Amino acid sequence: MTRPLCFVLMPLGKKPDAAGAMIDFDAVYRDLIAPAIAEAELDPLRADEEMAGGIIHKPMFERLILCEFAVADLTTANANVFYELGVRHAVRPASTVLVFAEGGRLPFDVAPLRALPYRLTAAGAPTDVAATKAALVERLRAARDPAPDSPVFQLVEGFAEVDHTRTDVFRDRVRYAADIKERLAAARKQGLISIRVLEQELGPLANLESGVIIDLFLSYRAAEGWQDMIDLAKKMPRPLADTAMVQEQLAFALNRAGRGEDAERTLKALLDRRGPSSETYGILGRVYKDRWEAAVKAGDQFLAEGLLEQAIDAYRKGFEADWRDAYPGVNAVTLMELKEPPDPQRQQLLPVVAYAVDRRIAAGKPDYWDYATRLELAVLGKDEQAARAALRAALPLIREVWEPKTTLRNLRLIREARERRQESVAWAQSLEEALAKRAVQQHS
Repeated sequence: MTRPLCFVLMPLGKKPDAAGAMIDFDAVYRDLIAPAIAEAELDPLRADEEMAGGIIHKPMFERLILCEFAVADLTTANANVFYELGVRHAVRPASTVLVFAEGGRLPFDVAPLRALPYRLTAAGAPTDVAATKAALVERLRAARDPAPDSPVFQLVEGFAEVDHTRTDVFRDRVRYAADIKERLAAARKQGLISIRVLEQELGPLANLESGVIIDLFLSYRAAEGWQDMIDLAKKMPRPLADTAMVQEQLAFALNRAGRGEDAERTLKALLDRRGPSSETYGILGRVYKDRWEAAVKAGDQFLAEGLLEQAIDAYRKGFEADWRDAYPGVNAVTLMELKEPPDPQRQQLLPVVAYAVDRRIAAGKPDYWDYATRLELAVLGKDEQAARAALRAALPLIREVWEPKTTLRNLRLIREARERRQESVAWAQSLEEALAKRAVQQHS
């Protein structure tokens, strides 16, 4: 079973203290800190494994944010360590343990914090290792208690945890046990039952790294296990369950499970707590869009018109919250096309959405949704050549079966609305057929 990661922030190699005496920090890590972390049933991960040329970069920030536990050695008041500790304290309310070598003075800002001292020999290596290690093990075990140890969370009432995850890229950006990542990937291909079996094998969520839990959560989404997602969210550690990404995806699952009102409440509570977000508004727009379709099928014209306006408003607010995120923007212009008559404002919004997706693609490493958005925009603009080019680029990037299904659904809605207005675009149906075929292949 994978044990939680404990990230270690400390100087590297041999460094002088204020008096000029050399301290062997590699020995401190090897002989004291790493063994204590292991005895506390955690896996140590040292900061130097995330460094490239001394530059703090993205993987470092992800480790600071996502590792459940951390040990920070404040000896010599190393600038990098203090910067990293500041990031950690800003995003993690608890589970950070501080240590320092006796004889040095802690800077004023951290002097009041509860740090564990350790002693050094004249050669700068740790001494009295057994007693100090035992004390550090006790501190690490106590860190499982969610009581805040970050001064930011202790002193600033109502301070919110930073939104540090994005649904579609999380699995690719977080490093954890390779064998579990491979097993989850295999389970997704085999289907829902295999994911459930793997969840049982992984054991209690409290013992798992956040990356494993989120990958499991998103694996259920890929297999359309909506109730499994809802159940898993209830079992997650509270700090993880409260993150914006988990709450957004929980709402997505609630909506797909036929609990649209619960999904709406979840998303509105998140907006009240964290403010406007393109992702949150995008999912809220989907909730209203599904209700609109149900009202259309039920023949309730006035309700349908009102829900369509709500969906457009939510998607538009999402795009306005972050103009770089084309997803809510393309949904807004698509639904504007479906109104009777079509909303003329879509002509103003469409080129802005097109620019947003073009910039994402030009920035490198575009994904399925970037080209799917370009495809939908081309269909809206009745540009056959651009639509076919976007479809060719999108199909090889499909990762989950629901991705082409979502695009197919939107293209059908556009076609059906135009057919009702006798504005049929014959070539668009062939694009739908290609997406439908790919969805079937992806599922098999």
